[in-house]
Amino acid sequence: MKIENRVFIITGGASGLGESCTRLFVEQGAKVGILDINEDQGENLARELGKSVVFCTTDVSDENSVREALETVSNTFGGIHVAVNCAGLIYGAKVHSKKGLFPMDKFNKVIQVNLIGTMNVVRYAVQEMLKNEPDENGERGVIVNTASAAAFGGQLGQAAYSASKAGVVGMTLPIAREIGDYGMRIVAISPGLFDTQMSSGMPESFKQEVAQHIPFPKRLGKPSEYAAMVRHIVENPYLNGTTIMLDGAAQLPAK
Repeated sequence: MKIENRVFIITGGASGLGESCTRLFVEQGAKVGILDINEDQGENLARELGKSVVFCTTDVSDENSVREALETVSNTFGGIHVAVNCAGLIYGAKVHSKKGLFPMDKFNKVIQVNLIGTMNVVRYAVQEMLKNEPDENGERGVIVNTASAAAFGGQLGQAAYSASKAGVVGMTLPIAREIGDYGMRIVAISPGLFDTQMSSGMPESFKQEVAQHIPFPKRLGKPSEYAAMVRHIVENPYLNGTTIMLDGAAQLPAK
């Protein structure tokens, strides 16, 4: 699908991987709806990028919040062609430790945002994309979900996060098979550790140690590299129903 003059929604689009996508696609001539729970960051970015962007305060775990946001973007720009799911959170805790049992409210929150939130956006994005006329390739829409390397090799304390991201991987192929008849595609990206706001609280020594387990390049990923992968997915009509590892061939240790 061509990017210029298309309408994107990007969850978590005000920071990290999502912000990098927002900036790239505005540069490429797209209209972007930023869906983010952080109102200050979202409004500031929308002001900076101008009339090609609309910001919607959105809690992806809330179905009504997602529905209203997509309606706003569609009404503002005349439709939705691409949905990029970058919203997410991480909470680390062991099943049992000196602090006690894993708090189930935290487990549920991670699942609600990372997995249920992704599905909320997918459902309403498909509903909006059905209104589009197919392009020259017969495409009506593209969805890109963010999984994680933790879906395949989670570390200690990542039970909730790994489970949520494994769910994102698991839903990708079945959904691709469902929406293919509509002229829509869906692909997941499974990033390793990237240099984003989510990783900013990690000790620098930990980041350096992680980098040593990455065959090449021996560093954290750059958000621009994630955005470049999203762009390729959007532009390559034969990519569908798969999960792409974007991790420098990393195999992280258990802890």
